[in-house]
Amino acid sequence: MQLKNAEQLHDISPHLRIQRKTRDIMQDVCIALLPALLGAIYFFGIRSLLMVLVAVISCVLSEYLWQKMRKSQITAFDFSAVVTGILLAYNFPVTTPIWIIVVSSIFSIIVVKQFFGGIGNNFANPALMGRAFVMFLWPASIAGYITTYQNTPDAVSSATVLNMLNSGKEIPYSLWDMFIGNIPGAIGETSALLLLIGFAYLCYRKVVNIGAALAYIISVLAMTFIFGNDGLFTGNILVNLFSGGLILGACFMITDYPSVAPRVKITIAVIAGIITGAIRVWGLLPEGVCFGILFANCLSGLVDTVIKPHIYGVGLKK
Repeated sequence: MQLKNAEQLHDISPHLRIQRKTRDIMQDVCIALLPALLGAIYFFGIRSLLMVLVAVISCVLSEYLWQKMRKSQITAFDFSAVVTGILLAYNFPVTTPIWIIVVSSIFSIIVVKQFFGGIGNNFANPALMGRAFVMFLWPASIAGYITTYQNTPDAVSSATVLNMLNSGKEIPYSLWDMFIGNIPGAIGETSALLLLIGFAYLCYRKVVNIGAALAYIISVLAMTFIFGNDGLFTGNILVNLFSGGLILGACFMITDYPSVAPRVKITIAVIAGIITGAIRVWGLLPEGVCFGILFANCLSGLVDTVIKPHIYGVGLKK
């Protein structure tokens, strides 16, 4: 049968169709990220909101201008750039200069996302690549962590929990403080409670693969528990769970959409968890979430090749 146009090919292709569009999914992710934003404003002050707004505006504007310049389809308003902006801001401490937010947003959208074809074609999480970009070029600009930031003299410079443990210092925070977010860190990563509330919403809306998130967390905790030997940090499951960006990475980044096959998602999550745990145990940097997930993202093509996803309509071999 000869096909006259692309629409005929589209009609006969064996696609599973749903009513939910990219815009709807990304709006759900934005809603899920709101509790953590409210927590950031409470713990670190109104500047957290400013950082998120600057990142979102920079991401959306960068995507729009790039697509306009290339005369390609405009997808800047499907909320995917908004999600990238929010997650990017969540990965920086509240003391980060605004110009750093703008530069990293442009890099995340244009270089990491648009250079590779836009949403679904980017080889790695754009927000994490934006953070890594800043870490390589201006590491000092994102090293100023504080305990609180209420625009008062009470804001006190402090190392993160992971930095304290890596240097052998005593932790002045309880597990409850770590769970609710009353600790120094990036504005969107400190409150495990609020991140889990948002993740529960995504699970309810059937937006994310809960298996990938659990596989990532379990892999990190297993690595740090088995190979950690100091009895205080690397072997402490709850401290590893509630400190750093583990919950943020598991709930909102390892569940990203570049890979769709469940088996591939789980495998990538396990690889990311092993790398993250290895960095926490043996690496010079106390935190490994960013590089663990990015490393696994870069291997996603190889994993896709080795673990053949099930082709729709074709029976699995017994």
